[in-house]
Amino acid sequence: MDLSRDDLPGLALAVLVCEAVGASPALVTATGSGTWYDSLAQPAFAPPNWVFGPVWTALFAALGVAAYLVLRDGEGRQRTVAFGLFVAQYVLNVAWTLVFFGDQNITGGLAVITGLWLLIVATLAAFVRVRRAAGYLLVPYLAWVSFAAVLNYGFWTLN
Repeated sequence: MDLSRDDLPGLALAVLVCEAVGASPALVTATGSGTWYDSLAQPAFAPPNWVFGPVWTALFAALGVAAYLVLRDGEGRQRTVAFGLFVAQYVLNVAWTLVFFGDQNITGGLAVITGLWLLIVATLAAFVRVRRAAGYLLVPYLAWVSFAAVLNYGFWTLN
């Protein structure tokens, strides 16, 4: 990536916004110890709860960098479409937490995460067209949401 010192304020802002938006539903849904989530039958492959915070923090940072690159390097309709898809998938990302944890709705979570996965694929493709590195930064996010979808399905079958 060809980032310079001049990019730091915009890059920092993009990462900060992605971290804040991404973390905000967790503040509302309180998913700590002794919660509804802990009472669910867990799939055998469910990671320990402490894994989620660091993984999401790293993924939200990567999303911020990717979004910054698209906003900086894109132009016209290509940038508008790519960033519009990014915002749409982020809305579903936030919605999934609110539905799954906030509403305690495993089935609804499965529906939301399916739409989220599809929007991430579309966003990744649009980002690659604007800036290849921006698209590649979404690959770990797609992988994690794929795992989360399988995990959500596991909860659905067990509960």
